[in-house]
Amino acid sequence: MTPEQNPHAVQRPAERGADDWGKTPPRDDEHAFLEGPRNRPSELLWVLRTAGEFLKCFRQLHFVGPCVTVFGSARYDEQHAAYALTRRMGSALARVGFTVMTGGGPGLMEAANRGAKEAGGVSVGCNIVLPVEQKPNAYLDRWVETRSFFVRKVVLAKYSYAFVAAPGGLGTLDELFEVAVLVQTGKMRDFPLVLLGVEYWRPLIDFLRDRLVPARTIDAADVDRFWLTDSPREAAEYVRDTALKKFGLTAARRMRRRWWLLER
Repeated sequence: MTPEQNPHAVQRPAERGADDWGKTPPRDDEHAFLEGPRNRPSELLWVLRTAGEFLKCFRQLHFVGPCVTVFGSARYDEQHAAYALTRRMGSALARVGFTVMTGGGPGLMEAANRGAKEAGGVSVGCNIVLPVEQKPNAYLDRWVETRSFFVRKVVLAKYSYAFVAAPGGLGTLDELFEVAVLVQTGKMRDFPLVLLGVEYWRPLIDFLRDRLVPARTIDAADVDRFWLTDSPREAAEYVRDTALKKFGLTAARRMRRRWWLLER
């Protein structure tokens, strides 16, 4: 039975108009790298290229100021309620003095960057090169582009004093739980982890608390680190107060630009 004959049937993405969905990515360096050992010159070139990516990102983002990274779905457009909520989150963070950093793409990433720009704040992004082209959104003051997800995730974590997860899918969960693991294992200080959207995130928190804690695969303290809210203003104030009181963030410390390093 076709979708036209049964409008209530679950449709595949291509039948909803997402013609780029499910295409096989082109074979590239990432595929070759993950297939196992290669010849030594190829491995060395990969290491050097990755180091170059990190260096490029560090130079571009060295002076953007203290950041808060906002994760969220690329699939929600301006008509979705989560877009307006995330846009307000970006504005609230900018008003309390933070640079708003996202993955730089569309959807809720765009919403956070847009809110920051509208509030007069600084908006930056770290975009990823994908087989299906993803252009940086139009609300970025500065952005970098990476080929590898792990480079992108390091950059998103490196400059941030807090992390906000707006509603999202596998990518959002991957980024959120990677930060949570870094905090849990002591590799990162216990920066705030904000879940924006109570109705969306409550089932996840209930699963962690009701299933994983009794199974002793995580501790109750691991769940307590997540701060669940529907209020961008309260979330921004929580992040600001934590950064000032717990981590000693001040506006006085400024990075000096070195002309001989061609910094600008």
